[in-house]
Amino acid sequence: MIMWKVAAALAVLVVAGSARAGGSVGPTAEMRPGPSYADWHPLVLTGENTPPSSMLVDGRPTGYQTDKMHALLQRAGVPYRIEILPWKRAYVMAQRDPYTCVYSTTRTPERENQFKWVGPINSTEWVLLGRADQQYRLRTLDDARSLRIGTYNGDARGEYLRSRGFTVDATSNDMANQQKLLLNRIDLWAISVRADRNMLERLTLGGKIVPVLTFNRVQLYLACNPSVPDVLVDRLNATFEVLRRDGTLGRIERDYNEREERALQK
Repeated sequence: MIMWKVAAALAVLVVAGSARAGGSVGPTAEMRPGPSYADWHPLVLTGENTPPSSMLVDGRPTGYQTDKMHALLQRAGVPYRIEILPWKRAYVMAQRDPYTCVYSTTRTPERENQFKWVGPINSTEWVLLGRADQQYRLRTLDDARSLRIGTYNGDARGEYLRSRGFTVDATSNDMANQQKLLLNRIDLWAISVRADRNMLERLTLGGKIVPVLTFNRVQLYLACNPSVPDVLVDRLNATFEVLRRDGTLGRIERDYNEREERALQK
């Protein structure tokens, strides 16, 4: 598929130097001194294989969101490891396992008390895709109430739509919805698109699939199991703000955007 071919080409170009877990960095002026690296309980971070956001390259976790997590934990001086897993497993681990966090997670009212939150780490738009040879008259999300909407297991978009009475057809692999849509097994496909990048062209299969409606704009977070101490969550949030202000996060985004453009031009 076009999306995965481009992502694979991008992955080959990724500099994975930041993929080494751990690494202690002293506190900045914006952060109060905390326990030393050895004093923090190690964290397990789980993420989904969604190139170029998060992926494995030569067995090492990388991607623009994953690299933000490397930068965050290393700057905060917290020992950690990252596991790239199917989304449902990654999400359940953070719900169930102490000292485990999952990224990138939509913060919803239903999830609010299940986790402790770090971020936001990115923003995204929720978009309904349809077949180019079909006529859709959707001015609002409510106009899609009679249609079958494809999502995948554990996805926030599926939870959002299902809780509002929409007909949701969830699968274990989100990209399977691409063919389900073309085969008329679903009427629409609900996807998440980075608000600052035009990723839709990678999903259209030469114009066979088109965006129909943007129905929500959300922010994404690192969601941590309630066992993670408040002092550590506060430190991670403070560190993330430092990374935002000193330009580290912007540099990670720009680096991947530039690599992405070069990959698309090849």
